[in-house]
Parts: sequence; C-alpha cells; structure tokens
Amino acid sequence: MNPFENALKQLDTAAAVMNLDRDKHEILKHPDRVLHVSIPVKMDNGSVQVFKGFRSQYNNALGVYKGGIRYHWDVSEDEVKALSFWMAIKCAAVNIPLGGGKGGVIVNPKELSEGELERLSRGYVQKVWRNIGSDKDVPAPDVYTTPQIMGWMRSEYEKLVGYEDPGVITGKPIDQGGSEGRSFSTAQGGVYVTRQLSEKLGKKPEDTTVAIQGFGNAGSYMALILYKLGYKIVAVSDSQGGVFRQAGIDPEKAVALKQSGGLLGCYCVGSVCDLENGELGDCQAISNEDLLELDVDTLVPAALENVITKENANNIRAKAIVELANGPTTPEADKILHEKGVVVVPDVLANAGGVTVSYFEWDQNVKGEHWSEKEVLERLEKIMVGAFDEIWQAKEKYGVDMRTAAFVKALERIAGKMKV
Repeated sequence: MNPFENALKQLDTAAAVMNLDRDKHEILKHPDRVLHVSIPVKMDNGSVQVFKGFRSQYNNALGVYKGGIRYHWDVSEDEVKALSFWMAIKCAAVNIPLGGGKGGVIVNPKELSEGELERLSRGYVQKVWRNIGSDKDVPAPDVYTTPQIMGWMRSEYEKLVGYEDPGVITGKPIDQGGSEGRSFSTAQGGVYVTRQLSEKLGKKPEDTTVAIQGFGNAGSYMALILYKLGYKIVAVSDSQGGVFRQAGIDPEKAVALKQSGGLLGCYCVGSVCDLENGELGDCQAISNEDLLELDVDTLVPAALENVITKENANNIRAKAIVELANGPTTPEADKILHEKGVVVVPDVLANAGGVTVSYFEWDQNVKGEHWSEKEVLERLEKIMVGAFDEIWQAKEKYGVDMRTAAFVKALERIAGKMKV
C-alpha cells in the first residue's frame, strides 16, 4: 500500500470539497525537493558500508520545513514524501507557522554499535547540511532516532557551519535547549482533542470506555492522562498482544510493569497478561486485531499505519476514533467509517501536539527563551482546542468527515500563502 498515493487521494478529496485553485492543487501534488544521499560509514571491523538516505522538503509556504528523521529498514522515498506532505498539512491544520519535511535512512539501527550509529548520524548531516538550519529546515527525532542522535546531528551541523544554531534540531534534551513537556506532548495534544470530542458527543469521561492499540511513548502517556481524567481504559496492547478488562485497567500498573520487569496487575512484560499469575483474574488476552474491533466508545490507534482498512472497517464497533498514530486508517476505510457514522479525529489533528511543542522548542531557541512546563501546556491547550473547534465547524459546514475538514482548513492556509 503506497503511502504517497494515499496522501494524494486525501489531497484530491479535500481539493474537490473546497474548489482548490487548479494550479495550486497541481503544485501540491509534488514536494518542493527530495534529497537522495549516500552515506559511507566506517564500520567497527574496518570495512565501509554505504547507507541510503532521504530528506523530503514538501512545502514551506507557511514557514521553515519541519519534520523528523527516521532510521528504519523499510524507509522509502514514497514514505518520506507522504510523511512530509502530512506534516505540512498537520502544521497548517493547527495553524502553526511551519512547513512540512521528513527524512529517513534505510538501516536497522539495532544492528549498529553506538560508534557506528554516531558516524552514520554525522554522515547524514554532512550530506544535507546546506539544506537545513533554523531558518530553512528543522529536523527532529522519529522512529528509532533519539535525543542522543539529535545531539550528534546538531553538533555536526554546528561544526560545519561554524556557529551555534540550537534551533536547527528539535527533540533535544532539555539541558541542550529542549522544551519542557516534549516527552508527553503528542499524547497531551491527543487528550485535549479527546476531551473536546467527548463534549461534542455529550459523553462524560467516567462514562467513556477507551481502547488503546500501542503502548509506546504516545500510547502509554495517553492512557495515563486519560485515566487521571476519569476515562475508563478497558484495553491496551503492545507489539506482542493486548489485554482487555471490562471493569477497567490501571495504566500506571502497566507502565510500572514494563519498567520493572515484574508481573503487575493485568499486564505483563513484552506481551499479554499472564492470566494465572496476574492479580486481576478477569482479564482477557486479545490480539492487536481484536482490540481494534472492541465495542468501546473511543478507539485510539497509537501504533502502526494502515491498521484500519477496507477489510476490517466494517467490524469496527467504536463510536469514535482518535488517531494518535500516523496514517492508521486507509482512505477506503475512511469512507466506510464515515458511512457508518464513526467520528474519526484524524492524525493530522489528534497527534499534532508533538509538532506543536517542537515548534515551541524552535521558537524558544530562536528567541533565546525557556518556558515552564505550565506555560508550554497552556499554549498547547489553546492551540489544540482552537484547531479542534475550527475543524469541527468545517466538518459541519461542508458535511464531510473530520479528516477532509482538517485538510480543507490546512489547504486554505497553505494555498493562501502560495505564490503561483
């Protein structure tokens, strides 16, 4: 399933709804540029291995290109093009002054030593440094890249340009110019829109059941924050499987378990619940696929892309979906869900808390400021709530699903700044 083809289908759908200018529509089908780089790395055994990398700079009508760099064996040009397009849409949807970019290197980072990983990271910057910078293109961590890797990249960039530029990279450790609140900002933004959705649907938190697929950083924080607000978390899963408990799951126990390596509550290290040894005997082990089809109020896909497809969309029983993952729903599934009356809060809105706080980090770096966590979260809440309300209004105005409405709002802003 080609992600860039999916992205273009979404573009075409929104363009038709809003009667997007034909010339601007045509321009937006193509990234401004895609860099292809070959990165030679001296391996620990003395040999040289050449890795292939990309940087897609999609559109900068609203501001500098912005987007992560991922290290993954399945990275492709079409993937980074799609992700850079979605980043442009995401920034515009929440009305922050950034464009869309994305980078990647075809590599399994788990197979590299720390030294090899550092040489690869510095080598990538050596190939793209003329095209990045706080005033051009600002990368960030993504799949299998870390604050440490970002630190190496920033160091290499500053060595090459000959001056300090802390805003060239976001997702940095706080002591190196990172922003307070960044570690949980994606989930926090998702919580703000979930809360707004609950109000629109007339549901109180304590009456809202939630299933979360994916228990990494975003999914686990989403579970913790929603739980503290009174939402009933009935199912969680990781890459090995999941657990379901109708009476509710305490995600704090799940997090503690994953950190400690012990059996706690209803969730077990690296896989599903040990039903015999777990203290909550009424838990049920379920697959990731089963979790998606539970009868819950809100489903939160927070793991992989393309998990809700035309094959399983008719089996989705959730009343609403909040997409914390990137691209979890295919265009074909979107149509089915809309016809069924399922409200889907799209990824370009639901998970935009991460890039919004990355914008805050960049803004603080450029201005030489440092904001408190309280100030960061107040600013984030204002942006996420405002964006949700605008997109909901567009949904009502055009009679479309929320994804199309989000694209319409985003394209209005981008097209308004484009020069043809």
